[in-house]
Amino acid sequence: MSITRFAVPLLAAVALVSAVPAVSAAAAEGLSWQLCSAVAKGWDSGDQRSECTLVPVPLDYADPGGPKIDIAVSRIRATGARTGAVLLNPGGPGQSGLAMPRSIAGSRAGGIGVHHDLVGFDPRGVGYSADLPCVVDFPEPDPGVPDKEKTREGVERAAAANRECVAAHPAFVRNLTTPTIARDLDRIRQALGEDKIGYYGVSWGTALGAQYRSLFDDHVGKMLLDSVMAPDLNVTEMDDDQATAGENTFHEFAAWIARYDAVYHFGTTEPAVAKALLELRAKFGATVNGMLANPRREWPGLARQLAAIRDGGEPVADTKTTGFGWDGEPQAFNHFQQTALLCNESPSPRDFDTVWQHRLDRMKRLPIAGGYGLYEQLCVGWPLDARPWSFAKGRSPLQLVGHAYEPVTPIGWALEMQQKIGGALMTVEDDAHGSLSSLPCAEAAVTFFDTGRTTSKSCSGAPTPTP
Repeated sequence: MSITRFAVPLLAAVALVSAVPAVSAAAAEGLSWQLCSAVAKGWDSGDQRSECTLVPVPLDYADPGGPKIDIAVSRIRATGARTGAVLLNPGGPGQSGLAMPRSIAGSRAGGIGVHHDLVGFDPRGVGYSADLPCVVDFPEPDPGVPDKEKTREGVERAAAANRECVAAHPAFVRNLTTPTIARDLDRIRQALGEDKIGYYGVSWGTALGAQYRSLFDDHVGKMLLDSVMAPDLNVTEMDDDQATAGENTFHEFAAWIARYDAVYHFGTTEPAVAKALLELRAKFGATVNGMLANPRREWPGLARQLAAIRDGGEPVADTKTTGFGWDGEPQAFNHFQQTALLCNESPSPRDFDTVWQHRLDRMKRLPIAGGYGLYEQLCVGWPLDARPWSFAKGRSPLQLVGHAYEPVTPIGWALEMQQKIGGALMTVEDDAHGSLSSLPCAEAAVTFFDTGRTTSKSCSGAPTPTP
C-alpha cells in the first residue's frame, strides 16, 4: 500500500475494497512504512525516527467484506534486540495516539523501546484515521437567560448537531464503540505480523485494553493500564465520582494554603481557609470556582492568584476551569468522536430535565465540585441505543496503575477494574493523571514488558510543591 496522503476526509476514506485476509508474520513487511514527517501533514519535520503506514479495517465488522476505512499507524523501531511490539493508546476517547511512540521513547519509560517496537495509532474517527467532520459550534446564549435555560439551549443545540451528524454517517457513528476499536487493534496486530502484542494504555485507553484482552486474550503478551477507568461505563456515575474526588482535592488545597499562612494569609486552619475561599467565590464567581480543585502542581500559582484577587487584583479570566476531562483537550482531539463513544456505550439519561436535576443534586451534595460534571449532558438527545461494556478476566500478564489522589480517574475505579479483570495494582502516590511514564518508577513498566513481572508496591509521585 503506497501512502500518498494521511489527512483523508471520512467519505474518501470509506472505500469499497476487498476484504483483508489474515496476515502472517512475513506479510508484515508488506506494509508500506514511510517517515511520518514525509507523509503526515503537520508532523515535526525533525522527527527522523517515527514511521507511518495505513492499515485497512472494515467499517462494520458485521460486514467484513463491505466498506473499509484506513487506520493510521506509527512506530519507532526497537533500539536493541527486538522481542516484539507494544501498542500504545493515550486515552480520550477522541485523542490521537499517533505521536505516543515518540513521547514514550523520550520519557522515563523509554526503556520499553529497547526490545520492543513502540506502535501508536489514531482510533477511527480521530486525526488521520477518517477524522469525522462533525463540529458543534454555536454562539453563547444571552447572558441574561437563567442558568437552567441557558444550559438547556446549549445542550439541545449540541444534541441537534449530534443527531445531524449521526444521520449523515449512520454506519460510521454506530460503529464508534470500544469493542470495534479493539477489533481495529487486532487488525493492526495482524498487519504487524505479531502473534502476541504488548499494550500500554492510559485513561480511556485502559478500557480499550480491557476490552481487547477480553476479546483476544490469546494474542496479549503483556498489558499495562495506567489511570484506570471503571469497568462499567456510566457518565452519570463518572460525573459523580469525579466531583467527589474534586471535593476532596479542594479541602486538601485549603489545608495546604493553611500550612503556608505566612505566604498567603487566608488562615491557619483548613476550615478557615475553606471559608475564605468560598467567600471569594461568592464575590467573583466562575473565575475563582475554576481555581479550587486543580492538580497539586498548580497550587502555588493558584494560591498566589487567589490572594491577589482577594487583595484587589484583577481576576484572571482565562484560568483553566478544572483539571477534569480525562485528558484535557490535546492536539488532534475529536470531541464528537468522544461523545459518540461515551453515548453509544453509557446507559445514562437522554433527557435534559433528568440530567439537570442530577446536577442540582450533585451540587447540593458536593458544593465545591458538584457543578464541574460535563459528561452526562453530552448524551442528552443521543439517538442511538447504549451497548454497555462487557469485560472479563484473562490469563495474560496484567499490570494496573492507579493514582491515589487524582480526580480524573479516581483510585476506586482501578480497584473496581481489578475486581473485574484481575491483574496486579501498583499505586502511585500522586494526583497526576497518567503520570507513570514521567516518574522514576516507570522502570517497573520497563521490567514488566521485558519479563512479565508485575508489582503491587506503592510508587512515589512528584512531591507536593511549596510556595
